[in-house]
Amino acid sequence: MIRARLSILLLLISILPISQAQATDVVYPGERPFTLVVPTKYQAGTPAPLIIALHGYTAENPYAESYFALGKVADEKGILTVYPSGSKDSNGYLFWNATPACCNFDSSTVDDEAYLLSIIDSVSKDYSVDPARVYLMGHSNGGFMAHRMACNQSDRIAAIVSLAGTTYSNPKSCKPTSPVSVLQIHGTIDAVITYTGGYLFSSAYPSARKTIDLWGKLNECGKKPYRVLPRLDLDSKLSGLETTVLRYKGCKTGANSELWTINKGKHSPELSATFAKSVVDYLLTHPKKRV
Repeated sequence: MIRARLSILLLLISILPISQAQATDVVYPGERPFTLVVPTKYQAGTPAPLIIALHGYTAENPYAESYFALGKVADEKGILTVYPSGSKDSNGYLFWNATPACCNFDSSTVDDEAYLLSIIDSVSKDYSVDPARVYLMGHSNGGFMAHRMACNQSDRIAAIVSLAGTTYSNPKSCKPTSPVSVLQIHGTIDAVITYTGGYLFSSAYPSARKTIDLWGKLNECGKKPYRVLPRLDLDSKLSGLETTVLRYKGCKTGANSELWTINKGKHSPELSATFAKSVVDYLLTHPKKRV
C-alpha cells in the first residue's frame, strides 16, 4: 500500500509544472537606498536595458512599482528595473526636485539628478547595463523629473516616458547635448497637471502638446506631428481604444517625440493591462543613437 501511494505521489510530481524562477530583488543600501529588480533572463556579460521608474508627489514606495506594473513585461524582456524614492519635504511627502513647477515647494537643494545618475552608475558597476538603453519613466512629479533628466543629462538617457508631467515652461531651460526620445502621455481631463498647461501655485508648466513640440524641434523632426494608428487602450476605466497617438516623423537626430492623449483621462488613470507592454515597447524601440 505504501509503495502504491509512493508511486502515485511520484507520478503526480512528474506531471506537475516546475515552478519558474523568480525575478530577484537586490537592495542597495546607503543614505538613499533603492532596490534593483533583476529579471530571470539576465545573463552577466549580455548588456541589458535599464528602466528607472519614478513615483509622483506624496506617493510612497513601492507605488511606482505597483502602479506602472512593469514586472511581468520587464521580466519577459530581460529588463533591469529600479523604483527609487524621492526625498521628504517639510510635510513629510516624498518629492523630486524636478522643474520649477513641480514639486520642490520648500526650495530644497537636494540634487536628484546626481542621485539618479548614481543609481545608473551603481547598477552598471555590478551588472551588464546597455548604456544605449537606459530609460526613465515617471508619473506626475516623477514625469517632470524624467523631463529634467532628459534636458540636463541627455548623454546618459536614451528615452523617457512621462505620464502627466511636462517639461520646462521656458524652452531655453532645456539644453540636451545628445538626442533623447520623448513619449508624453496625458489625460484630457487631468485636473492636477492640466492637458493645456497652467500653473502650480505661481510656477508655470507647458501643455502636453507644447512639450512634444519642444522635443520635436530639439530632435530636428518635421514641422508638425501626425496622427497615427492604431489607437491604444491605456485606461481600464474608459471603454474602447480611448488613446490617440500624435507622432513627429523625419527626426534627423534619430530620436523621436510623440504624444499619447488619453481622451477623458484623469491625472492618475487606472492603467490597463496593455499599458506596460505599450510603454516598454516604445522604450525598447528607441535606443540611444549617437550623432
